[in-house]
Amino acid sequence: MKNVGLIGCGHISETYFRSREYFNNINITACADLNLEAANKCANEYDIIVKNVDDLLDDKSIDVILNLTNPTAHYDTIKKTLLAGKHSYCEKPLAIQFDQGKELIELANSKKLYIGNAPDTFLGGGGQLTKQIIDRGEVGDIKLGNFTFAFPGVQSWHPNPEPWFMQGGGPILDMGPYYYTMLVNLLGPAKSIKSISSTVSDFRKIGEGPKKGSDFKVEIPTSYYIVIEFKCQAVVQGFLSFDVINHQSNFIDLYGTKGSIIGPDPNMFGGPIKVSFSEGGTWKEYSTEEMKLGKTNIFNKSGRSNEAPTNANYRGVGLSDMLYCIENNLEHRCNGELVLHVLDMLDTTIKSAEQSKTLQLRTSCNETRPFNETDINLITK
Repeated sequence: MKNVGLIGCGHISETYFRSREYFNNINITACADLNLEAANKCANEYDIIVKNVDDLLDDKSIDVILNLTNPTAHYDTIKKTLLAGKHSYCEKPLAIQFDQGKELIELANSKKLYIGNAPDTFLGGGGQLTKQIIDRGEVGDIKLGNFTFAFPGVQSWHPNPEPWFMQGGGPILDMGPYYYTMLVNLLGPAKSIKSISSTVSDFRKIGEGPKKGSDFKVEIPTSYYIVIEFKCQAVVQGFLSFDVINHQSNFIDLYGTKGSIIGPDPNMFGGPIKVSFSEGGTWKEYSTEEMKLGKTNIFNKSGRSNEAPTNANYRGVGLSDMLYCIENNLEHRCNGELVLHVLDMLDTTIKSAEQSKTLQLRTSCNETRPFNETDINLITK
């Protein structure tokens, strides 16, 4: 079994430690964080060793680095990981600029190292069942679609919301990876993107914590209208926003030549999925509750506007799949080609809005490999 060293002991690290309840090959043995207090708390809670970052990277017993640092630190941390001769798995996004991501993928390939990246939600029951329905041809060829993520932002409940509204944050880099990865999983690679951005308010007010009531400056666009043309000739429009108090739009709607399909929340692993085959007709609902990575396992009572009260959360499956593939010399599903194409889409969306024109994608990727129950059983408990 490969040993994993964790860098970045913030809130998301709890999710990856919890993933050890579901997956049989995630063996986190050491952690590091610039905040020594956070590292010590993590080590004490999960009975692992604390090291500084350099010592962790030099540790010959560590095979893979799980990078849970702030997005602005992803590039530097991944580069150091690869130069240390270790495989890398990182939270989204791969980097905040396309050129940085391209450099990392090329470095990993030159050293014959695995590089993986979240999101892995498309591997859940919701993403896989939706893909199966589309691939079976039940709704025909997908020609059009919509996607929506919109909420009022994290400032009402997060004590330190500023990073969401600075370089490296915003709706594209924060939520775009979930939607774009899911769409590529369902439709294949994108061809071109046109987008328009806006900033509704130049300042936001912090609603919780020691800075409650204080204002901070918004430094980036907080809403994007997007049109994506895929190589399969589907055209999908989207709206990603930190400016909306409430709405009733679906997460993903796709329209085919035989019917329409309502996809699941790309930020979660479960369903339901709905399909209709006639104008004004009924919707047939598909549940993921009987699927191993689609069953509800989290009962969230936080009341936050961006979190469902219950959901299926199996974050860590992408890491587990990569670890299995390293051991068996296979290509993992959250692979460099896919994550670089998604980063290309993110970067192109931002640049299209800045330049006020349609831009072509610079990369492509192969169709994502299905993740069936047989594959899942190899890595789950």
